[in-house]
Amino acid sequence: MAVHLDRPTQKTIPVPIEFGARSDKGCVRENNEDSYCAAPEMGLYVLSDGMGGMACGEVASRLAVDTIIEHCRESEVNPALPIVGGSIAGVSDTSNRLASAVRLANRAVYEASRQSVGKQPMGATVVAIRLADERVSIAHVGDSRAYRLRNDQIEQLTQDHSFVAEEVRRGRMTEEEAGNSRLQNVLVRALGIDASVEVSVGEELVTDEDTLLLCSDGLTRELSDAQIAALLAGGGDPQRVANHLIETAKQAGGGDNITAIVLRCAPRSIGVLARIGRLGKWLKDSA
Repeated sequence: MAVHLDRPTQKTIPVPIEFGARSDKGCVRENNEDSYCAAPEMGLYVLSDGMGGMACGEVASRLAVDTIIEHCRESEVNPALPIVGGSIAGVSDTSNRLASAVRLANRAVYEASRQSVGKQPMGATVVAIRLADERVSIAHVGDSRAYRLRNDQIEQLTQDHSFVAEEVRRGRMTEEEAGNSRLQNVLVRALGIDASVEVSVGEELVTDEDTLLLCSDGLTRELSDAQIAALLAGGGDPQRVANHLIETAKQAGGGDNITAIVLRCAPRSIGVLARIGRLGKWLKDSA
């Protein structure tokens, strides 16, 4: 489900961004359990992949996305809004607020599952980013991913919270074995499973003409990182790139729902001294 919110808020995000987004049910599934939302006026982009079958996954992903957007929007009006779950040392206020929103989304999905008819289990993955000044805050749970393309080199900015990814990190499984494993769908962390969840948070500097990608595993199951990088590096309008990613994944099989948000940082006419000042502020805030 796609939502594009553009209500003005009190906070100005000075990072010029062009973006495009698309979600597709793929070639096998009967419904689309992915949801996403772009709120460019807050520099906020959120993607969630629902789990639970029937309508449950769709409900979970939509609830997760809506909760994150609403919590961040409320904090724009009231910066003193409590941080759910407490602050993380060493990260910015923006990152802590994003983590707070994801924890609140976990609580919302968990409660919805407990209150549903028949108490059907539901869950979701989530990846959310927020751009402010010259940095991007990233919060995620599950195996939906964030990538960055810089100078034609792609880097995965998130680590999957999945069984096979954990096995690869521990040296018990190769990347090839993980890619062929029947356990790819087994997550070790997801929204809505427990009353609380550990949120992974990261921060990165953003440079001119960086390309960022948020995607569900329906894309990464069909396309390799090299294929994704080639499509991102092809240039063009971000919406056309997002469409191309989706169509290529469908041509490769489209075995799951597929969602992609493509963001390109536009070149900025800003002086060297101003850049140094912003970098110094980022380092100070991150200390």
